[in-house]
Amino acid sequence: MSAWKPTAGERVFDLFNIVLLAVLSLLFLIPFLAVLSTSFISAEESMRRGAFVLIPERVDFGAYDMLLSRGMIIYNAYKVTLFRVVVGTFLNLAFTATLAYGLARRTLPGRNVLVLIVFLTMIFHGGLIPNYMLIDAVGLKDSLWVLVIPGLISAWNLFIMRNFFLTLPEELEESAVIDGATPAVILLKIIVPLSMPAIATIGLFYAVHHWNDWFGASIYINSQSKQPIQVIMRNILLTGVVHDETQLEFIKDPPPAATLKSAVIIISTLPILLVYPFIQKYFVKGMLVGSVKG
Repeated sequence: MSAWKPTAGERVFDLFNIVLLAVLSLLFLIPFLAVLSTSFISAEESMRRGAFVLIPERVDFGAYDMLLSRGMIIYNAYKVTLFRVVVGTFLNLAFTATLAYGLARRTLPGRNVLVLIVFLTMIFHGGLIPNYMLIDAVGLKDSLWVLVIPGLISAWNLFIMRNFFLTLPEELEESAVIDGATPAVILLKIIVPLSMPAIATIGLFYAVHHWNDWFGASIYINSQSKQPIQVIMRNILLTGVVHDETQLEFIKDPPPAATLKSAVIIISTLPILLVYPFIQKYFVKGMLVGSVKG
């Protein structure tokens, strides 16, 4: 049997795809490289060449020195963000998995009504002002827990995990009940180990949300020491300066606003950029988790 050889048309088509994808990759990469390069330019070069450059003439670490070496604002913001990501994601998974397991039990009285109530929260919302009044009334305002507790359960993630639980054979739970296992033991010893793909995927969704979210913190938190990195980055991007006179030392020749903004973008996005290549497969897999019942 002769080996298959691509035709001239197929080779042209493959070459066209390679060139097209290479051009698109450059279009996606150039803006990031421009931001990275701009974070290393000095005030003198910025005045001569403009706000954004692709290749700096001389590398200047003034913006990074101002943000990382002369103050604690970025470190404090990172601590808050890490607290929110780690503690928030753990609590999100604990509450979401527990409720999803209960709603997946076919013997649960009024299960359909409870599912409908949860579904309605995806369509109707109380609004910003009632939420603000509620959070203020329960004493969560200007607290780190306001970043975690109000969003403990996402209805969308709850339904994804519930649908995954429904695909597990009922015989596993029946045999565990015969052996004397309680619902808590069944959930922790049987359901959770079998559902690690779904739990890992939902956990990544929660973690990325906690890392990127800034709106809630900008509304409910007044103390700068409790603001996450995304809020600090947003404030600097809007104003071009760092409002932290008590923690940031005076700099004789401060970097230009564009350089400072670019440095903040790199500092705040670098960790997720380093982690994302390792977790990308879970995002792709997460689109199918709980969607097909076998």
